Amino acid sequence: MKNLVEKSEYKAIMHSKRANIYYLEHCRVMQKDGRVLYLTEGKKENAYWNIPIANTTVILLGTGTSITQAAVRLLSGAGVLIGFSGGGATPLLAGTEIEWLTPGNEYRPTEYVQKWCRFWYEEDKRILAARLFQEKRCEFIKKQWERDRDFEDYGIYYDDIENRADDFRKKIRQAANVSLILSAEAHFTKALYKYVAEQLDMAGFSRDHNGGDTANAFLNHGNYLAYGLAAVALWVLGIPHGFAVMHGKTRRGALVFDVADLIKDAVVLPWAFIGASQGISQQDFRELILQKFTEYKVLDYMFDSIKETIEQVADRESGAQ
Repeated sequence: MKNLVEKSEYKAIMHSKRANIYYLEHCRVMQKDGRVLYLTEGKKENAYWNIPIANTTVILLGTGTSITQAAVRLLSGAGVLIGFSGGGATPLLAGTEIEWLTPGNEYRPTEYVQKWCRFWYEEDKRILAARLFQEKRCEFIKKQWERDRDFEDYGIYYDDIENRADDFRKKIRQAANVSLILSAEAHFTKALYKYVAEQLDMAGFSRDHNGGDTANAFLNHGNYLAYGLAAVALWVLGIPHGFAVMHGKTRRGALVFDVADLIKDAVVLPWAFIGASQGISQQDFRELILQKFTEYKVLDYMFDSIKETIEQVADRESGAQ
């Protein structure tokens, strides 16, 4: 997809200055050559119409419409809100935030968000929650790398990185602020990249989110699948994505990244390199990583980690009193 426009170009026009709101019906919205189009079917021929997404704020999809995943991805990247509506644009049946289209359910539990908010506004407790998340991240790496015997076939052993993990744990326990935790986390993850890459004859690998090599592409692919699971866990527990404990508190979806980090290094990182070394396709990698998510009970671990973190912060708070 070489013709796709960069996201920075999408957002060149501020939302407050964008001119267009679209209501569409009896058409199909799709991506073609890096643009978002809608197709109307006539008796003799079909007609394509371009949607200038960089200058659009909202698209409402009415009666007889459909939209492709590729189109939604481009619209999301451009910051365009999407809503499904009845005829004539009313009533609004479902609306999105820019990042996520979530089911509408007003009966999700409130206990978790209430407990989360109880500590979130105090910096020392956010730091404690961030430390606990990183501890659980290390626990999951140890558990899965020791359990999955497939790793042995590729020379990947937890024993080889145990000292690095122990050193990382010491640093996060001593860290006085989130910036120091993030710095320690970055060095630890970089060490994991280096170790796994060397075991699979990819020495010299460099993490580049825009890199064209297979390993970087698989890491991106797997990470986004992990973000989807993290979003599911948070939505089910009723905790808004903006209540992050590590990633920037100015990023609305930052808690998604915090939760995804619980499992990324244990699952996505090694299997991305293994998949790249085996020359498998994107589709095969997707099937592989989803299989491993199920096998490792990743979603369960996310749920348990969030709940345990809430309780552990509460227990230490009551103990301090």
